[in-house]
Amino acid sequence: MKIRSKSIFILILSILVSLPVFSQEKLSRKERKKQLEIRKSDRLFIDGQRFMILEDFEKAYFYFQKAREINPSDPAINFKIAEILLRANRVEDAMEYGLLAVEGDPENKYYNLVMAEAFSKQGNPEAAAEILENLMSNSEENQNYILDLASLYLSSGNFDKALDALNQAEEYYGAVEQLTVQKQRILLRKNDLEGAIEEGKNLIEAHPGNSQYVLNLVEILFNNNRPEEALQTVEESLNTYPNQPDLQMAAYALYKDMGDLDTAEDLIIEAFQNPDLEVKVKAEAFSDIMQEMRTARREKLLDKLQKPLIELHPNEADALTVIGDRLYFSDQRKEALTYYEKSINIDPSNAEVLQGVIMTMFDAAKDFDDIEKYTEIAVDEFPERAEFWFFDGTAKLALKKAPEAKESLEKAKEINRGRNKQLDILVKGQLGDTYHQLGKKEEAYDFYEAVLKERPDDEHVLNNYAYFLSLAKKDLEKAKKMSGKLVDRHPKNATYLDTHAWVLFQLKEYEDAKKYMELALENEETPSGVMLEHYGDILYHLGNRNEAISFWRKAEGGDETSELLFKKIKDQKYYD
Repeated sequence: MKIRSKSIFILILSILVSLPVFSQEKLSRKERKKQLEIRKSDRLFIDGQRFMILEDFEKAYFYFQKAREINPSDPAINFKIAEILLRANRVEDAMEYGLLAVEGDPENKYYNLVMAEAFSKQGNPEAAAEILENLMSNSEENQNYILDLASLYLSSGNFDKALDALNQAEEYYGAVEQLTVQKQRILLRKNDLEGAIEEGKNLIEAHPGNSQYVLNLVEILFNNNRPEEALQTVEESLNTYPNQPDLQMAAYALYKDMGDLDTAEDLIIEAFQNPDLEVKVKAEAFSDIMQEMRTARREKLLDKLQKPLIELHPNEADALTVIGDRLYFSDQRKEALTYYEKSINIDPSNAEVLQGVIMTMFDAAKDFDDIEKYTEIAVDEFPERAEFWFFDGTAKLALKKAPEAKESLEKAKEINRGRNKQLDILVKGQLGDTYHQLGKKEEAYDFYEAVLKERPDDEHVLNNYAYFLSLAKKDLEKAKKMSGKLVDRHPKNATYLDTHAWVLFQLKEYEDAKKYMELALENEETPSGVMLEHYGDILYHLGNRNEAISFWRKAEGGDETSELLFKKIKDQKYYD
């Protein structure tokens, strides 16, 4: 039988009518407003959380405070505000909000932890420790705060409670080096040496074959005047686990301290032959031996140690450096430089080695192109060190790269800021030379004057300033005084004699100029082209024309001769 749709509608309506009617209570206007306010507070809190995650704490603080204006007693809001204030080190303010959070929900672990952190930052570790103790007593899950509790007791000076906490931590985590070392420190501070030793033995027993734990105990024993026990501890471990070169080094130090040099040397030689011993340890030991008084025995030992050091570690910067040091202090500078260069090419991060290489190269009058290679490595690796910029500027100046030299020297001056007076004077002197090379003579003279004001006897500046004044035919009496001071002090220095002779030449004091130039030539093993040309100029003005031409010809192809030299020879005549 078909049921019409209208009949279905009437049926449903009748069912609905037969259902009981429940009346819906209407909220009061005040309650509806309160619910709206709470929802608004929740939205503001969520915005604050969002900015907290983004680490925009200023905006997070703004939204949390807005939420709190609506709901001031909400513990979560107060907790978040306390967190932000602690980050900003506003400890007192943070505590105010943290206390409100805890009052609102005393059992909440995180609210209590923020108060513990606040008390700790306030310098009240006892109060912070009390909070952690309560948390741990309330729940087994909070036992992981035991290390924090121990740290708080340590900072408050309560060593007994700290020790108890560390013992609990050891029960929780097992025998761990960090815990044992901390316990040993506490026991030593309490003058309980036996307790500290016992802890060390327990750690060794828990981790057999770990040499570091043996060394920790050895250090305690040795520092407390018990070297025999320290040695016994080392030897017991070596008897069980022979391949422990770091313990052999410890035994070497102990035997040496006791005066048994033969046994000590056998141990260190064996340790050096072990590739497992860190090259840094070997290098430090090698360097320490080099600091001792130089004797035939010391040299023999160093020979025996150097052989495995270079054979096992031919590409290790530390090994190459200490071998270079040995050669350097044995006055084998050329050989030392080879090792230093290899070391820097492997690892350019050692500033002392870089400085040693550069200074040795300057002393050895190496090619400035080679020196510049290392000065550029130095300024790249250590751009904050003024001395490396000075070295770089000096090398570039010698290579006639005046603009680049100026840049490096100015950088050295800027970084140094006058703190190292000696370096400041050296930089100014080189800047004088640089500006002269750039054709800026007055600026060069200003730098020279600045140096002489601080150091009137600076030989480099006295010589160059006098020479450049003579070339410019300016302030010749002043130049004569400066160059004269140098030759009085160094009567056999060919460079100073040459400068003085040329100043006298410009003053037309030709006989004296000839005397000093002859002394310069006598004291110079290989006279430069400019010296030979100058002597020819002096002879020409004294009427010795043929002899002058002879010296001009000798000067041909030499260093720093004038552009007029060829014309002088060709015309057999002096040109200024």
